[in-house]
Amino acid sequence: MSIISLFWQSSVVVKIVMLILLAASIVSWVVIFQRGMSLRRDRRELEDFEDHFWSGVDLNELYRELPSTQPTGAAHVFRSGFREFNRLLPKARSNDAVLDGVQRAMRVALSREESRLGRHLAILATISSSAVYVGLFGTVWGIMGTFQSLGSVQQVTLGVIAPSIAEALVATAMGLFAAIPAVIAYNRLVSRVDELMGRLENFAEEFHSILHRNLQGRASEEAA
Repeated sequence: MSIISLFWQSSVVVKIVMLILLAASIVSWVVIFQRGMSLRRDRRELEDFEDHFWSGVDLNELYRELPSTQPTGAAHVFRSGFREFNRLLPKARSNDAVLDGVQRAMRVALSREESRLGRHLAILATISSSAVYVGLFGTVWGIMGTFQSLGSVQQVTLGVIAPSIAEALVATAMGLFAAIPAVIAYNRLVSRVDELMGRLENFAEEFHSILHRNLQGRASEEAA
């Protein structure tokens, strides 16, 4: 009894359940590879930008080096904060107003980065939590059909019911096949997103401190 033969011998409802679970498994693997590669690329870009940022480069020069398109990661946080800093500095009445504006701009950038990094992870969460129950539904439906068909059989043996039960249990097996990789990958990817967001938040705090010291230096020069 191969899985293919069990599939063709199963009822229409069980076939539909198996096809849904097969599609869910394919989608989950596509999301796993796509998000895994994307997060690795984001991590490399974050490390490269931090190395360049802490190399002593002038902030204005670094701002001009950013691409004209919307940057991502730490470059996005830096661009949002520094652009707001330059916009508020000439007309702000106090340094606190400038820093508050910078902080709000970076907070928005961090929120957008969190949404971007966690893109499509909800699909994995849905598959990991529902695939088993979808497979269980197919199993229950198949077993119900098996018992209904036994009503017309005078002598019930294991050889009679075993193929039907096996057909029903394949649905549960496919549900586990779809759910287990999805839940493992989801937890792993969420951990990577949390790690990247923690580093971005630390970068935003450090950049905010640099701008604060910059403003204090300007105030001291003006006072002198």
